[in-house]
Amino acid sequence: MLRRPKPTDSEADLLREQEQFLTSGVPSAANVVRRPDKRRGEAGGGGGLTGSSAGSQKDVVTIDDLPDQLPSLTPAPPKKSRFKASRVTFEDEDAEERLDRHDTHISAVLSKIVVSSSCKVEPKLSSQKESAFYSLCVLEPPSVSGPRLVSGHGLGGPGSSRDTMRIHMENQAKIQEMSQSEILEEQKKLLSQLGSAAVCKVDLLVKPKKEWVHMDKLEPEKLKWMRDLPAPRKKDTKKAMQARFDFSGSLIPPTEDLPTHLGLHHHGEEPERAGYSLQELFLLSRSQVIQQRSLALSTLANILSKARAGEFTSVLKGNVMATLLDAGLLFLLRFALDDSVEGVMSAAAHALKALLVCTEDEECLDYTFSWFHGLASFPLLPSAPEEEDEEDEELDESMKQTAKEKEERKSDHDVARQDVVKGLLKIKLLPRLRYILEVIRPSPRVVQDILDILIRIARHSSNVFCSQVLGCPRLMETVMSEFLPTSWTAPASPLPHSVYGFPLANAMKFLRVLATSGRHACARLLNSLGVRERLSCLLGAEPPELLLEPAEALRITTEAYRFWAVAAGYGQACNLYIDLYSALMKALQSVHQAVNPSDPFLSLQLQRVLALLSLLTQVTHTAGCHQELQAGMVSSQGEECLPPPEVSWGHVTGLQASLVGHLKGFVKSLDNPVERDCSLALIPAYLVYLEAYYRQLTKQVHMDTLQELEQLTSEVLFPLFSHHVVQSLMKNLRSSSVVCNVQSGHQDPETTPNLPGLVCAGWRDRPGLVVPSSPFPLLTGLGLLVQTITGIHKGLSCKVRPPGETVIKLFFFHLTEIDFYLFFFFVSPQVPVEPEIARYASLYHQVALVLLPWLLPGSEYLTHELLCTILFNKDFISEGHSGGPEAVELGELKLHEGTPHHPSPSLQTVGALLREACVQLPSIRGCFLTHLAHLESSVLVSQDALLGRNPWINSHLLPELTGPILPSDWSFLPLISLYERAGVSEGGGLAVKELPQGALQVVTHCLQWLLLLEVWREEALKVIPPVAKLARLSCVFLSSSDLFLERPVQKLTWGLFRLHSRLDSLDLNIPPPGLASFQDLYSSLLAQYEAVSFGDQLFGCWVLLPLQRRYSATMRLAVFGEHVGMLRSLGVTLEQLSIPLKRFTSPPEDSLPLLRLYFRSLVTGTLKHCWCPVLYVVALSHVNSFVFSQDAAAQEVEAARHSMLRKVYYLTDEVLRNHLLLFHLPQQHSELGFDMYEQLPPIRAKRLESVLRLQDSNDCKGD
Repeated sequence: MLRRPKPTDSEADLLREQEQFLTSGVPSAANVVRRPDKRRGEAGGGGGLTGSSAGSQKDVVTIDDLPDQLPSLTPAPPKKSRFKASRVTFEDEDAEERLDRHDTHISAVLSKIVVSSSCKVEPKLSSQKESAFYSLCVLEPPSVSGPRLVSGHGLGGPGSSRDTMRIHMENQAKIQEMSQSEILEEQKKLLSQLGSAAVCKVDLLVKPKKEWVHMDKLEPEKLKWMRDLPAPRKKDTKKAMQARFDFSGSLIPPTEDLPTHLGLHHHGEEPERAGYSLQELFLLSRSQVIQQRSLALSTLANILSKARAGEFTSVLKGNVMATLLDAGLLFLLRFALDDSVEGVMSAAAHALKALLVCTEDEECLDYTFSWFHGLASFPLLPSAPEEEDEEDEELDESMKQTAKEKEERKSDHDVARQDVVKGLLKIKLLPRLRYILEVIRPSPRVVQDILDILIRIARHSSNVFCSQVLGCPRLMETVMSEFLPTSWTAPASPLPHSVYGFPLANAMKFLRVLATSGRHACARLLNSLGVRERLSCLLGAEPPELLLEPAEALRITTEAYRFWAVAAGYGQACNLYIDLYSALMKALQSVHQAVNPSDPFLSLQLQRVLALLSLLTQVTHTAGCHQELQAGMVSSQGEECLPPPEVSWGHVTGLQASLVGHLKGFVKSLDNPVERDCSLALIPAYLVYLEAYYRQLTKQVHMDTLQELEQLTSEVLFPLFSHHVVQSLMKNLRSSSVVCNVQSGHQDPETTPNLPGLVCAGWRDRPGLVVPSSPFPLLTGLGLLVQTITGIHKGLSCKVRPPGETVIKLFFFHLTEIDFYLFFFFVSPQVPVEPEIARYASLYHQVALVLLPWLLPGSEYLTHELLCTILFNKDFISEGHSGGPEAVELGELKLHEGTPHHPSPSLQTVGALLREACVQLPSIRGCFLTHLAHLESSVLVSQDALLGRNPWINSHLLPELTGPILPSDWSFLPLISLYERAGVSEGGGLAVKELPQGALQVVTHCLQWLLLLEVWREEALKVIPPVAKLARLSCVFLSSSDLFLERPVQKLTWGLFRLHSRLDSLDLNIPPPGLASFQDLYSSLLAQYEAVSFGDQLFGCWVLLPLQRRYSATMRLAVFGEHVGMLRSLGVTLEQLSIPLKRFTSPPEDSLPLLRLYFRSLVTGTLKHCWCPVLYVVALSHVNSFVFSQDAAAQEVEAARHSMLRKVYYLTDEVLRNHLLLFHLPQQHSELGFDMYEQLPPIRAKRLESVLRLQDSNDCKGD
């Protein structure tokens, strides 16, 4: 009786049972039939397969009583692909190759990241489709009694085994006679003759048997993974190779030979190289194996961290972060956050944190929080411009979509491509983070990563993003209840397994950054979310009493002080000052004990003290505004006005004495090397506080503080400024200056336009503004205090000024913008009365001009004050009243001494023009302030922040950082503004209109200021390219049809033209900023000249300037080609031309089309000496040099020379003929503008004769 197979049966048992079944003749329970294809019209039928077609049919198992076709559920037609008909395929084409060829997956993007000094190896893929399990069935070991390679089956007949052994013995004997090199040579020869399949068969241990199913085909390419790895390359090549990384994110050099037990080798591309490429990591991150997904995401996180630190900048081609974002990393991480496996989700959160957050940026912002205005920061908005929608360009304004509608219409990918943070919010990141925190309750590291991500989102921009964070359901409630509880128990271990139920410093920092975005968000946090109670709970006790680890207790109290300082910066939470006054006084009294140099948590203690001082500074500013707001409420008569804060001046007056005592102690501690660093870290914050105190003191009821200020100056300021530690710190000014180190050799870390950062990576290890050795925080605090107390006590101005030598160093080594401002305000009143300071007035003025284009948004008030008090102040332009104009006039006389033909009188009045400009400085200042009136609201906002008017401040976020407040060419703004209003039409063409009222006076003042700068402040204008200056001044001619004809404009423009025309650095081939090329502007000038010039000499000189030989021939072609009619009115004489004539005539012209135009304009009478003497001489010079040149040239050029020379000889105009033949050299001061030969020199006569003889011979041949 037959039995069914069991799972324990071996292969031999199965074969034996199969044989028994076949010999028994028992019918099978199932039959193999071919199912008919009704679409091909085949009829149904039973039975088995018959005929020769049986081998090509499919095996179908049928069961009795089961219908062949499933019943149709819906009467729908069969589905057809709408893409199949348009796809072209070939019968012998491999499907895998076709997929690889049309693959546009992430690999196409990720493979762009390659190692600079290595080569890329492309693997060759086989297209054979054979069994994948062939090699697994070769299990039986061979017999060891005889030869392995020759079995003797093919010999046949009796005694075949003896022949086999004989052959085997002969082969062995022959091999033994051969040397090792001969054996290797024969082996290579044999392998070269055999195919890969034959070689693989030779390598097999046993021969496959016929009974083994699907083992009849050999697949050598699938055995390659079992071979030994090839050795990595020993030498670098110039070709690039794909970058590979280890699990820590470090780049592995292509020549590195690492052991395989590290787990960095695999069977993908380049198996001999250790490490994983970005493409392979992306594939692993979507693996079904949990460990592979976690490992890939963790490795990507490490790579992102190192890329942010700039470690790959010099060794990789391409931007790693940009490449990963383009490949879809953002969506990969967002999908991974939804993974049900907590380990994968944790790795995704860590990778997202590495992508968004630069830890060193956050450390730098925390480090500078206690600086002056340090709680303000720029929003981290992307710098990429928004793309315009082309579909809306032709629509009416009423039909165009709003910005909100356009934003909603964009896809997730488009939004993320422009702004990574905005894209994350669009794909619902905040609800997912809330779910992870509230439901999954992950490990401490994941919680910290999520809080860091939330902090980066809050730094993105102002109220819009913060409103989304505050409005996310249950997110803020989860953060407050789980990570900022009002009560907790002491942790069981220093490193608890869960941080839920304990206050976290990062959670408080997240709230602080949210509060920075605006006063309304801060009030919501304080009143609706219970932050006020958390502050009382955390700051009402000393850090050791908080039942937390010492380091975490210091961090959380530091962040609590910082949040409170931000709130006090809006005039909020000041009632807490009254409630916690005793705790604050206790913290102040323990400052000296807290900053013990032997404390292991010294850096945290310092940050806590600095945060406390920042809080007291902001509370003092708010209290100083109480009286003003109280008076405003009384005089408002019921109208809406700001309420006065809860804290008044009487609440803060007791702080000053205690803090001054601290400051004296820290100044004395500078002599102690052990305490020196702590003192230098704390002194600036004390100086900033005292400045706030005395600034607000001036707004209170009059108090006699003169004696107090004198004592402060003698006991604190003098010892501090003269201390040798401070003097040595001043030597670091140059290395710490941003202005002086613009082109530093430091390599910036990788950034992308859609994910900006502060680029602070490595800030502790390189010279800069915020390193501990930087003198800027100390100088800023000192300058603030000095400026304030000298404003109160005028008699101290002369006592606290530094020596002249120090002043020179300060300004040449470039302080920060606030230090400039403060120092200028300090020295401004002293310049007229202090000879020692007045000696350096021009230096102060020059440095102020350098500083102005560096001021960033948020410093509009500084810009306004510099313009009002320094730049246009005659006391700082000492040349105007110390013989400067006279010196310029004397220089003009020396310049033209001995010249027989003097230029136009208007060109000799630069000294008089400068004298007039100095008189008009107040009017010039008014002119520029009027053109900057659009900054008035920004100036007021900046003023409130700078002067500590806290109740009027709406946000501590600075304006968007799009560039400096004023451009580098701000001196030309009135001209540019006039041109934009009057010189350009809506269609983009030139449209000369009537000048606005007062335009002449505006242009006159602008030109006066420019002339003053060009003569006396040339160094300050070097940042503007000369071509940009010329382009801006051209607005004088393009803004109106008669503006350049006005007498004041003529004089000033003549003076500026002389200065610019002598510049050897003027390069018109460089496009001016804001223009595609100078040639486009020059075309507009030519058209304007033809239309309205009336032969004006100034306009003519302006047009002639770009026609010098060293500039592009395009502009000369434009004059003699498209605008040849202007030659009749371009009557500038050679005496009026302030440019040497040789710059137009040397070297000889080499443009054949231009030479032909020169010649045509001469012989047709278009260009005459009486109409256009300058260009007449230029054309004569170049044509004469061309026709008599005997230099080797192309056939076309030589033919043109002969043709022109013959035509010149046969000219009927004897005057022009003599000019062209007898021209010698340009002579600017002669009557004609050139010298002539009395007769042709022999060499030229011979040249003419040869050309004419050649023509005669050609005529004879033709006859």
